[in-house]
Amino acid sequence: MLKRIAAILAILACSSVAWAILGSTIFYRTYNASSSLSQRVASTWGAPEEQAPPAITYEWQEFETMETADDNGKKSRHVEKRDKSTAVSIDNSKVSAEFHIDYRQKGLLWFSTYKVDFAGSYGFQNPTQKEQNFVFKLPFPAHEAVYDNVGFFLDDKPLTLAINGSDATARSVIPAGAKGVLRTCYQSRGLDSWHYRLGQDVAQVRDFHLTVRTDFSGFDFPENSLSPTEKRETGTGWELQWNYQNLVSGFDIALKMPQKLQPGPLAGRISYFAPVSLFFFFFLVFILSTLRELEFHPMNYFFLACAFFAFHLLLAYLADHISIHIAFFICAAVSILLVVSYLRLVVNLRFALFEAGLAQLIYLVLFSYAFFFEGLTGLAITIGAIITLFVIMQMTGRIRWSEKFARRVN
Repeated sequence: MLKRIAAILAILACSSVAWAILGSTIFYRTYNASSSLSQRVASTWGAPEEQAPPAITYEWQEFETMETADDNGKKSRHVEKRDKSTAVSIDNSKVSAEFHIDYRQKGLLWFSTYKVDFAGSYGFQNPTQKEQNFVFKLPFPAHEAVYDNVGFFLDDKPLTLAINGSDATARSVIPAGAKGVLRTCYQSRGLDSWHYRLGQDVAQVRDFHLTVRTDFSGFDFPENSLSPTEKRETGTGWELQWNYQNLVSGFDIALKMPQKLQPGPLAGRISYFAPVSLFFFFFLVFILSTLRELEFHPMNYFFLACAFFAFHLLLAYLADHISIHIAFFICAAVSILLVVSYLRLVVNLRFALFEAGLAQLIYLVLFSYAFFFEGLTGLAITIGAIITLFVIMQMTGRIRWSEKFARRVN
């Protein structure tokens, strides 16, 4: 009996090593390719976006007298024309961004890609007592991105745009002391997160209003970012608002897109946990075979371990081709079929279906499926282990183990 138990433990130990290698391989495949996959998604869809408010300046020219000296030290003077510019503060901002989530899968990872419809209205004033040539520059939120319907409007009149690589520029003449409203808009696509930068370092904004609308939930706000002042759930998603009258802050406004269940990390965690599932299964089969005096050779346990391993091996390479949920149930069906079809030959069909099949459904399938519920995995497995202990204790409470082991030895 002791030799049999030692052989079973040896099979469990060897299986644990195999699962550790498989889990490490899955994580290597996942995270080693993560950066390259992210770059591929960004190159075809778009990168994380960080939008900043437009820079508003007015320009003029001044004549300056310059003094130069030649090689002989003779000095001369000449007049040069210099371009000058002064930044104009934004008096009020009314910004909106509407988001639509559109996931993309590469390998064993899902990427949170999105579409954004951006619009911003910015109030300003010519602070001088004469007409000035104003320049409006809106920096693009990302270099690796696509922009459609880019538009500048001054008091609802369209402006002619010039695209200068990293920003869009427009010009207009503003009368002395006149106020104006610059409206900007575009549609774009991004990846993982969206930021709205209030300014450089610690910035001050006055009469600021930002409204974000989503057609999804499950988003998050990154660290060192401002939480919304108001939020309201809509029929398809959320409406978030940031409203400030006179804000001074070094934080930006940011939205982290919801993450889909990642097949690679999930399959890796399930593989690392597999020895625990197999231990419970072996323990129950050992107890049942002992109580019913069934003959189970260590080779039978070896083949059962192989059937369990087949579930995780198939899941590791099927999850990057089809939905993780569909792959999970296909792999579970294959593994259960292997165990049931084998044990019907070793013992009988009833034991294979009801005892072993039910045990595999609980300890392999349900325990593994608990990893789909983030934060509840440990609790679900603990409850299952306690229930298992209770059932086994009730089944074996009247057993005289010394007699059982002595009978087996004889």
